[in-house]
Amino acid sequence: MKHIDLNDVQEATEFQALPVGGYICGIVRVEDLPDKEYLRIEYDIADGKYKNYYRDQIQRNPDWHWGGVLIRSYKEKALPFFKAFVTSVEKSNAGYKFSDDEKTLVRKFVGLVLAEEEYTKNNGDVGKRLYVASVHSVDAIKKGEFKVPELKRLAGAAPAATQQGSFENLPDEDDLPFN
Repeated sequence: MKHIDLNDVQEATEFQALPVGGYICGIVRVEDLPDKEYLRIEYDIADGKYKNYYRDQIQRNPDWHWGGVLIRSYKEKALPFFKAFVTSVEKSNAGYKFSDDEKTLVRKFVGLVLAEEEYTKNNGDVGKRLYVASVHSVDAIKKGEFKVPELKRLAGAAPAATQQGSFENLPDEDDLPFN
């Protein structure tokens, strides 16, 4: 084995996952995807024990992809949810009024409730990840005026790709509902 100087190498530490709960967050970056009619909002924890959580993760592992992402659709049927987001940002930032310019959301605060959901990993196993369960004002988070939903479990059986025989039991092409 070649000689490795370990004197200046920091030992790996146990990864501390962000727990579910209510957080005061800062909006770091916003991207408008007009063809899909949604905003892709990147956020980080702005206060408390987990302040700068996602930035710290990226500094430890530069290849790690951003973790704090919230998608807010502004399609007609999603406008009530978009309005709730905008109202929460406005209430959390004195004097701020949203004016259809997504760039003005950067460096604004908002309260987010993070909960866990199950998902199917690439290898077929079930994993858990955080998702934004609800959006609130910073004041509501500080006062504890929110509820963290229980773990959102995967519904039904394992996905077809992880079941025995994977593609053997698919219906004929004529029977597929999306032809």
